[in-house]
Amino acid sequence: MQALILAGGQGTRLRPLTVHTPKPIVPICNRSFLLYQIDTLRDAGITDITLSLSYQPHKIEQLIGDGSAHGVKIKYTVEPQPMGTAGAYKFAEELIREPTVVFNGDILTDLDLERVIREHNARRAAATLVLAPVENPSAYGLVETERDGRVRRFLEKPKPDEISVNTINAGTYVLEPRVLDLIPAGENYSFEYQLFPDLLARGEPFYAHIPGHAYWIDIGTTARYLQVHQDLLAGRVGHVNLDGRRGEFMSTAGAEIDALSLVARDCTIEAGARVVNSVLGEGCHVEANAVVEDSVIWSHTRVCAGANVSGAIIGRGCHVGRAARVGAGATLGDETSLSDYTQTGGAL
Repeated sequence: MQALILAGGQGTRLRPLTVHTPKPIVPICNRSFLLYQIDTLRDAGITDITLSLSYQPHKIEQLIGDGSAHGVKIKYTVEPQPMGTAGAYKFAEELIREPTVVFNGDILTDLDLERVIREHNARRAAATLVLAPVENPSAYGLVETERDGRVRRFLEKPKPDEISVNTINAGTYVLEPRVLDLIPAGENYSFEYQLFPDLLARGEPFYAHIPGHAYWIDIGTTARYLQVHQDLLAGRVGHVNLDGRRGEFMSTAGAEIDALSLVARDCTIEAGARVVNSVLGEGCHVEANAVVEDSVIWSHTRVCAGANVSGAIIGRGCHVGRAARVGAGATLGDETSLSDYTQTGGAL
């Protein structure tokens, strides 16, 4: 069994965070996002992994390398132009002629992947699609299944009276090599809108896996990027232990850092400052009487005296001036500088 991670997206919905940092390697609790997906694959016994890249690929290759530091073997393909999800899979076919787990490059999950693979093999499926239940089915394309787990049909953003299920495509697939032969070479081609309907039309053994209990989130927007941090800090994601990721930092007497917060090494928290339910990247400095709560701050950012950051995301190397207010929903791109007493929300 091999794996392919579709990591070529430009991350436009995550901007300004992705202007300088490709979405697959944005930090999640001070660790590159791709490493969580690599962990999931390695824990299922899959160590032969191909990354399909497009946007700023050299930054991803420099960070991940050959995979040896993470107990896997990493290979790379770089799309010459956007190929679509299935087109990217086809483009990588010289590297993946075995049964392959395919991950969308923006999904974090604690899925029991070994169970999915066992089920796929037992059913002798050509393709297995992992589904996830959602609270608001009308906002998504839904997937209906038969009693035996076969995929019945796809419903694209159905009207309220058309909703019969609450399960959506979770961006994780197990595909047999013969599926590659159904995808035209050199074309922009989609799993969701072209390959999967074609599998149904051909009567191929195409099944769905619906996990009993699994965490699933698409990190592709700033709101969900912040949410995944809250979920990790609260322990809502299985198989992820943050205890070993809390670094050595300097805290002045009178500073308050709650037990949920994750503070990286070389940070400085001054007297009277409060850090609550938040993540601070390496080398951050929170000055006296500043407050950081329910927020994510990337490395080497300074929050000056008396400033308040609440429900916000702040990029790398930023400066938040004295007594500034950065409110809920705010996202500051790398090297943003806010002058003293600024009040802001939204993206900068």
